[in-house]
Amino acid sequence: MSERAERMADKIRCDACPVLCYIAEGRAGACDRYANHGGELVRLDPLTVIEAGAETVPFLSTDEEWDGDILRANRPFITAVGAGTTYPDYKPAPFIVSQEVAGVDMVTVVTEGIFSYCGVKVKIDTDRHIGDECAIVRSEGEPIGHVMTSEYGSKMLSLGGVEHLTGGTKAEGRATCDALLRLCNREAVELTVEGGATVVVQAGQAPIINGVQERLMRVGCGSATIGMFATQWAPHVDEVIVVDDHITGVLSEHQAGRMLDIPPTGIRVTGRKSTPGRYFQVAHPGTGWGGTDVEDPLTILRPADPKIAWPGLRLLMVSTTGEQWAYYTLDENLAPQPAEITAPLLASVERIAENCEPSVCSVLFMGGAGGSLRAGVTENPVKLTRSVKEALTHVSCGGAEAYVWPGGGITVMADVMDMPTNAFGYVPTPALVAPIEFTLRRSDYAALGGHVERIVPAKDVVKPGIRRVGPAPRHPDPRHAGNFNWSKGG
Repeated sequence: MSERAERMADKIRCDACPVLCYIAEGRAGACDRYANHGGELVRLDPLTVIEAGAETVPFLSTDEEWDGDILRANRPFITAVGAGTTYPDYKPAPFIVSQEVAGVDMVTVVTEGIFSYCGVKVKIDTDRHIGDECAIVRSEGEPIGHVMTSEYGSKMLSLGGVEHLTGGTKAEGRATCDALLRLCNREAVELTVEGGATVVVQAGQAPIINGVQERLMRVGCGSATIGMFATQWAPHVDEVIVVDDHITGVLSEHQAGRMLDIPPTGIRVTGRKSTPGRYFQVAHPGTGWGGTDVEDPLTILRPADPKIAWPGLRLLMVSTTGEQWAYYTLDENLAPQPAEITAPLLASVERIAENCEPSVCSVLFMGGAGGSLRAGVTENPVKLTRSVKEALTHVSCGGAEAYVWPGGGITVMADVMDMPTNAFGYVPTPALVAPIEFTLRRSDYAALGGHVERIVPAKDVVKPGIRRVGPAPRHPDPRHAGNFNWSKGG
C-alpha cells in the first residue's frame, strides 16, 4: 500500500491534503486527483515532462507518437504537473531529479504546491468601462476579487487570495476556488462587476463584455492618437477629435497640430482641459466611444466659436480603436452636419484599427511558496528563500518562466498560457494545487541542506505513461546557465 494511504474497512485514506478523504475502490477523492485503484492510492494525472525540440504550444496530446529516444530530445525537463505534493509537509518533494546540463550537474526539485495564498491577476484588453476601481468582482454571485487600477488600454482584476478562499463563507471560498481553477486552466469564466459589466474572461481569448466580444485594444489615448496620425490628417481635414474616456485629443489645439500649422477652428469640447489639445472627463465611463458612455459623438461638443469657426469646416470624430467614426461639415449656422467621408480620411481611420493589437485576456497565476513547499526542498527552508534571492536557485511553474517578487518570501507569478494545459488542480479546503519547480546545481543543493539522499537520475523518472509536451515559445530552459548567478561570476 502507498505511504499516502491507510486502510479503513474497504477504503483507503488519502493524506495528500488536509481533507484526508476515505476513498472506496474505483473511486476518486474530492479533488479528483487521487483515486483508489486496487487498494493503492494513485495519482490520476500523469507526470508531465517538457521535451526540448518538440512541437510548441499547443501542447502535445497524450496519444502523440513517441519513439522513446530521450537523448535525441535534448534532455527532458520534469515539471511538477502531475507530480503530487509534500503534504503533510514533513516529506521531501515527490521528485528530486538530477541531470547533467552543459557539463554541470543540475538538480530539479519538483512538487505540486497546495496554495491557500494564491490568486490571479487578469488583464483585459479593452477601452470599455467594466466597473469602478475597487468594485467587487463576483462569480456565481459570490465575491472573489476586485477591479484594480487600469493600465494602458487594459482593465485589470485581482481575483482570489486567502481572504476570499478562507476568510468568508463556504460558498465564497468554493466559488473563488472554482473560478481560479478554471481561469488557470484556460477555461472561460463569467464575472460580474458591481455597478458595472458582465465579462467573460478566458486566457488567450478576447473578452466578452455585456454579450459583445471585443476585437481591438486602443492604439493609444486620444492625445497619443492625435500625435501618431496628425501628419496623415493635416492635408485632408480641418479638425479631428479623438474621443477617449481618459484623454480626448483635439488636433488644432494639440502641439502636433500647431507644429503642422493647423489653424484654430473654434470647435469646442466639453470636459476639463489639461494641456493644449488634451481634455479629461468629456463624458462618463461606459461601453461606447473610447470607453465613454457616448453613442452620439456630437454630445461632447459645445457650440462652435462663431468668431473662429466657418461654414464648410471639415470635422472628423473617431474613437481610439477606429471602430467608431463620424465625418461632418459645418453648415451656415456652424452646426455639424453628416457628410460623406473622403477616401484619404477613411484610409486614416482604417489605419488606426490596423495599428490596434487584438483584444485578449491574460491570466497570471500568483502564489506564495510557503513552509510546506520549502520543507520539501530542504531541512532548513530559509536557505531556499535566500538561494532564490541570490539567483542560485531558479523557480519555474510547470516549466514556465516565473517572476519572483522582491522582498521576503518566495512569491511567484506566471502566465498560464506558458504552462502545460490542465496544469492546475484543487483541494476542497479550498485551495489551488499548482506546479512549482526549483532548479539549481547539485553542489548548491547540498549546501542549502537539501534532501540529497532522494536525488534520482532523470532517466529513471521518464518512463512509459508520463505526459510529454513541447516547451513554451520564447522562454529559456529552466536549467539554462543564464538563469543563475554563478554563470555570471556572481
